Amino acid sequence: MPDNETYSDLIKTVRACEILTRARVCGQQAGVHISLFKGQGVEFSDIREYIPGDDIRSIDWKITARYGIPYVKEFVEERDHTLYLIADISGSETFGNTVTKFKTILSILATLAFSAVQYHDRVGLILVSDHVEKFIPARSGRNHVIHLLQTIITHEPASKGSDLRPALVTIVQRVRKMSTVVILSDFFTPDCSRELSMVTRHHDLLSIRVSDIREGELPDVGLIQLEDAETGEQVLVDTSDPIIRDQYLLAAIKHNLSVTMTMKKFSIPFIHIHSGDDFIPDLERLMKTRPGGEL
Repeated sequence: MPDNETYSDLIKTVRACEILTRARVCGQQAGVHISLFKGQGVEFSDIREYIPGDDIRSIDWKITARYGIPYVKEFVEERDHTLYLIADISGSETFGNTVTKFKTILSILATLAFSAVQYHDRVGLILVSDHVEKFIPARSGRNHVIHLLQTIITHEPASKGSDLRPALVTIVQRVRKMSTVVILSDFFTPDCSRELSMVTRHHDLLSIRVSDIREGELPDVGLIQLEDAETGEQVLVDTSDPIIRDQYLLAAIKHNLSVTMTMKKFSIPFIHIHSGDDFIPDLERLMKTRPGGEL
């Protein structure tokens, strides 16, 4: 748990996420009432004529060609889903201008987990620094989700380093049934392309990058001492030097592009959220990239 965030504050955050999620899922906020995982676990039900507004991806082209009019396949949603959340708890997640990246990750994680609870889906958790620090197998029920959230809040990382590869390998080795896997990280981590590819062969993988707005630009505030939260290395920087600010900006742009291109390479639905922002619209957009999926 980050030093600058108290246990009580984080518990309040979790409670607020549960209340908000329950309200959305129960339809108290218009337009949000569909399972988070609809479209990932479905089974064929019937074939019927196309109705304007149907998803064209559901058209059965063989039947359409046979009868000369469009027909679509109907599916029913399976009620047996599994969600695994991979939470990056490395040292860089303690960074944040007004709200730390850790607190934002916790909020997103809680929202996803409580959404799964409302639909009786199972939820599992992996906490990762530069190694897997905690693996909790997926189970259903609110009490289990509360246990997961208490675990991430109270866990003291054994390392400040960052490496997502061990968590992804754990998914491949220990999660046999097809699941929805969500990565929550700033992606300041060694290249994990090979491991991402392995996971996408067997699971529905989604990616959420959480960063702080100050990681994208260096303000002109004179001499400051910067410290790498993961290595502890310190360096004195003259932020009044435009060359240094440009180099900082260029490094941020390169990192953003690298993460984005990696996700595109493996067709992994991906969103980028700044710490402290309202992430619900972005979560909804992320779910809508998947057939039939909404939050």
